[in-house]
Amino acid sequence: MSVVQSVDNVALLPAYLAAGTAVLVLLVDLLAARAAATVAVAALGAAGTALGAALVGAAGERRTFCVGADCSWLWTGRAALVAVVIALLTLGVLALSGPLLRAGRIPVGEYCFLLACAMTGGVVLGAAGDLITLVVALETLTLPLYVLVGLRRGSLAGAEAAVTFFVVSVVATTITLLGAALLYAVTGSLHLDRLGAAFGADRDGLLDLPLTTVAVALVVAGLAFKIAAVPFHAWAPATYDGAPLPVAAYLSTASKLGGVVALLAVVQRALPAGVTGPVLALLAVLTMTVGNLVALRQRRTVRLLAWSSVAQAGYILAPLGALALAGGRTADARAGAYAAAVAYAVFFVLLELAAFAAVVALRPADGDGGTLADLRGAARRHPWVGGAFALALIGLAGLPPGLAGLFAKVTVVRALLAGHAGWLALVVALNAVLGLAYYLRLAATLYAAPGAVAARPARIVVVALGVATALAVVLGFAPQLVLDVAAR
Repeated sequence: MSVVQSVDNVALLPAYLAAGTAVLVLLVDLLAARAAATVAVAALGAAGTALGAALVGAAGERRTFCVGADCSWLWTGRAALVAVVIALLTLGVLALSGPLLRAGRIPVGEYCFLLACAMTGGVVLGAAGDLITLVVALETLTLPLYVLVGLRRGSLAGAEAAVTFFVVSVVATTITLLGAALLYAVTGSLHLDRLGAAFGADRDGLLDLPLTTVAVALVVAGLAFKIAAVPFHAWAPATYDGAPLPVAAYLSTASKLGGVVALLAVVQRALPAGVTGPVLALLAVLTMTVGNLVALRQRRTVRLLAWSSVAQAGYILAPLGALALAGGRTADARAGAYAAAVAYAVFFVLLELAAFAAVVALRPADGDGGTLADLRGAARRHPWVGGAFALALIGLAGLPPGLAGLFAKVTVVRALLAGHAGWLALVVALNAVLGLAYYLRLAATLYAAPGAVAARPARIVVVALGVATALAVVLGFAPQLVLDVAAR
């Protein structure tokens, strides 16, 4: 008996656009050999990918690579949201990279090609319907970043950061694949929905098997590496600080969003809540607490942002763990918790990109993030850039007028209370107060008495900073739109 697999090319259009961008960048770099043309093609491809993803998503849910009811590609509203955000983040990082590329220490063609490849992985990741597609997409997003971190010529710090990132990521991928293999041994399937159905019915007593617990723990641990959750976080500060600033921005936003989407997919659709709940709740508490405490002691700007990014991952994990601990509750509560995690991640990456864009604007073109002392008085010298940086920091702290950050934290706390996890909501609130100390300290440093005179910010970087900040503010005024799309 032959098995026919369906293929819907319309559903695959966003992936075609992203992959086509990577190929086109290579051809333009080879034939035209002009940096401006290569960057322009990469930027237009990223914009086209975002537009295509939004149009296909607006048409409703589409499935492809289906055999019977099992589909490896599910293009939903959430997949479209993830693809649009990843493409826009790529576009933003390209804008931030202008001064770095003009410095001449990074080959433009290879840089744009690797960013387009990473964007392709992010686009595919949101639509993954089985563990193999998910892991391959996550690695397609991550693999180019190994090279991007160490691509700057003559940078020993970049080479060390790239090796650290590579070794840790390979270990994480190995752990995830081992967990996936054990899940296949237990259930005989790798499709997420079929795994969820097998564990939900549990007719064969799968939940009582020690192998099931080991498999689930390995998958969760492997994906926790990708989002730098404690205790799998040690690679992040060193990697961010050693990478070129625009690459660090991409790591902290697109790469982290990819890890969150992958973890959310397996927790929501595949893994048993009774096993993942306690693990995720513990990871959330450890991640937000350790991230905030260590961030208090940082004196280097990028390391502070890296540790704050670790803490933010804890806030994203909190509603997932709380819901599972509460026994799942109602379908509406589950949908609300998952939507809260996605919405928080979207708001976080926009604010984080704005913060990194400000650092890029205020630092030398080919320099690192420097120390907090180097930014002393920066807002007095460059009022608009400094004001946008301060607004991004206030948003990350969850204070008004940073409406996006405030709404994100309120959404997480509301989801925790709906899941009857008041203790975890209290931990989130206490950590949010703890985070105020270093966010406000950095914001105050920007307006302190001036230090050394900094270089004039590049116009394209200032524009990118303005767009990222404006998006964060606008979405703060329309938060329900993000929640509605994330819940689909």
